[in-house]
Amino acid sequence: MLRARRAGAWRDLSYEEVAEQVEAVSIGLIELGVAPGDRVAILSENRPEWAIGDFACLCARAADVPIYPTLPPRQIAYILRDAGAVAVLVGDATQLAKVRDIRAELPDLRHVIVFDREIAGAEALSLDAVAERGRAARARHPGWRDDALAARLDDLATIIYTSGTTGDPKGVMLSHGNITFDVVAGLAVLPLRDSDECLSLLPLSHIFERMAGHYCMIQSGAVISYATSLAAVPAELLERRPTVVCAVPRFYEKIHARVLESATASPLKRRIFDWARSAGERWTGYVLARRPLPRGLVLRHAIADRLVFAKLRARTGGRVRFFVAGGAPLAPDIARFFFMAGLPVLEGYGLTETSPVIAVNSPGQLKIGTVGRPLAGVEVRIAADGEILTRGPHVMLGYFQRPEATAEALDADGWFHTGDIGVIDGEGYLVITDRKKDIIVTAGGKNIAPQPIENRAKSSRWVTNAVMLGDRRRFPLLIVVPNRETVRAWAEARGLPSGDLPALLNRPETVEAIEREVMETLKDLAHFELPKRLMILPEDFSIESGELTPTLKVKRRVVERNHQQRIEELYRTSRPGE
Repeated sequence: MLRARRAGAWRDLSYEEVAEQVEAVSIGLIELGVAPGDRVAILSENRPEWAIGDFACLCARAADVPIYPTLPPRQIAYILRDAGAVAVLVGDATQLAKVRDIRAELPDLRHVIVFDREIAGAEALSLDAVAERGRAARARHPGWRDDALAARLDDLATIIYTSGTTGDPKGVMLSHGNITFDVVAGLAVLPLRDSDECLSLLPLSHIFERMAGHYCMIQSGAVISYATSLAAVPAELLERRPTVVCAVPRFYEKIHARVLESATASPLKRRIFDWARSAGERWTGYVLARRPLPRGLVLRHAIADRLVFAKLRARTGGRVRFFVAGGAPLAPDIARFFFMAGLPVLEGYGLTETSPVIAVNSPGQLKIGTVGRPLAGVEVRIAADGEILTRGPHVMLGYFQRPEATAEALDADGWFHTGDIGVIDGEGYLVITDRKKDIIVTAGGKNIAPQPIENRAKSSRWVTNAVMLGDRRRFPLLIVVPNRETVRAWAEARGLPSGDLPALLNRPETVEAIEREVMETLKDLAHFELPKRLMILPEDFSIESGELTPTLKVKRRVVERNHQQRIEELYRTSRPGE
């Protein structure tokens, strides 16, 4: 069922072993006084104990509260206090130190339980000790299984605090029924089977990974292998050779960027890659349109596959049947590239408040540029202002202790207002165009959707990240984080010093080269959509700087605030006609 690396070797846990541990920990929690309806937090990286703790809480009919392990103590304290958590399950010494720093601020917190036995002590029980307590008390709980199964569809299962791109996070209340519906409806579209193996790399604190990479896998009888870290993912893809991977677009963007980097290392490689990509584009067009393939195109794609695409499949372990993408928009160019390489990316759409999946593409009915059709039983409609509304068994109970926020998001007819802008095409596929709050309205009254433009820019091998700004300004401005390797290779080919990247990025010829490449990717935009100025940053956005959420979504307002002085300078020195 679960696999994780311990002391340099992969250790397997069977479904039977996990079931026994879940029962023991669940009874142990009950013995500690955890009652139905209590909140128990989980503060840990992905590991088998996370899954065991999750199921143990649910079987005790407590609501668990997952917390991103990347959060600082101040934000962790806010969540624990707001949720009124009576216990917290902690991964390692780093997370324990955070809880130790804030424990005095948490009057409701009665128990700290650590996954690593060696750091347990007077201030924290080990999970093993809780399990042993549960095993010793089994005879006192003969009805434990019946009590666990007495959970109703509308009982609270979990409170997930949205990372949020603005303001304090809100606790999204999801019921047992919400999650069960989304898993069952999702598996009717995603053909998972008990021979599948998933490499779990997104944080389980995120509802996308928890639903797709956790509950769906277990419901299907698949194996979940936990990636040791994001840095270890390239190596562990080769080790574990998964058949399914769930990831956010940043994962696919990085793979695409590495392929472009390798493919342009020499003029000959570049010509081969461009030819293969051209053949792949034509082949993809025929396949997705379900048109018969010309014999010559079949041959050209086979050659392109041998020369280029097979190497990409080998980098992912060689067994991937499909990827699943969610959490943010995926650039269509990148989705097409993966498809032509025999690695379809099934893009879906949803929010924490919708458990999360609203719509998703399926392998047999993939339509690139869309997020698929709504799941069976999910209602979707587009409001007069373009906002996507949804209703059904997947929609949350509400925000924890936030009746006003709940009423704002859920109308009287049960429609949840997603805050996203989109359309439903003639075949019933949902297309997301932007976030309602992210729409840029220039001083001239033009509406600009920044995400598609940012995705275009990021499709360039020169660009690692991009953020468009310009609300209530005369024109849009694009902040660009250039690809270090591409810029350095360009500089070395011209005999320019490349060791000091900030200095290199300050050279007029470097700025000119980056601007030329970026604007080439944006050349088909309407004139009012084109950024009139580029601001180049030497360092990428990060969680630590507050510019990224734990799921790697850019916090546009934080980026703007952090670079306010330079932004103002660019607007102040712009020419009158811009």
